[in-house]
Amino acid sequence: MRSDAVAPLPLSHRLWAWFEANQKEALIGAAVVVFAGFVTGYVLWQHGQTAIAAGDALSQVAATQFGAAMPLPNPAQAYLAVASKYSGSPAGAEALLLAGTTLFSEGKYQEAQAEFERFAREYRDNEFMGDALLGVAASLDAQGKTDQAITSYKSLIERHPNDIAVTQAKFALARLYEAQNKPELARDLYEELERNPYSSMANDAAMRLEELAAKHPKLGAAAAAPTSPTFRIEKK
Repeated sequence: MRSDAVAPLPLSHRLWAWFEANQKEALIGAAVVVFAGFVTGYVLWQHGQTAIAAGDALSQVAATQFGAAMPLPNPAQAYLAVASKYSGSPAGAEALLLAGTTLFSEGKYQEAQAEFERFAREYRDNEFMGDALLGVAASLDAQGKTDQAITSYKSLIERHPNDIAVTQAKFALARLYEAQNKPELARDLYEELERNPYSSMANDAAMRLEELAAKHPKLGAAAAAPTSPTFRIEKK
């Protein structure tokens, strides 16, 4: 019989005919689809369960450190254990940051710096990146590595200008400039902080400015002296 003499079957009939002729392949394909859906669902469920477990583990460490009658003998290591076990999770990131903070508070500045740097490497897009970079700079500062600390503070300020940690970075940087006998640079940073009504260190900056003016009278006079107007062409 010639093929052009056969009337085409409706789509549903053709699908059913294919299924009848290929039952084994169709059943295998259906099984694969079902299994794939099951695996995807399980992975999502497991991810949620892991996040819950990570949060619980972090909460237990924090509660034992701050609220228990007998705090942990080595809380930093406990945080690091959570950070390693749940690496990549939000709780794991927070645990790593808390480990660095705990080490810093214990005066272990070099170890704290290492953990803050690890956070910066492993959690580049984390919302607490500014805190980690501030931790790196503060750790260098505490170790007396002034030049490296200045570089780190400036990097944080320039690369993350809108981060809340920038306020502390500017204040710390200004203090270092004072120690280096660079009052002009310190004054500029204090003035920035003082002018910001939302800055948590506006009052502290104002006090530092008064102390600077007392130590460097010429600096205050120069700041008050009128300057010739400047014009800036804004790019559109």
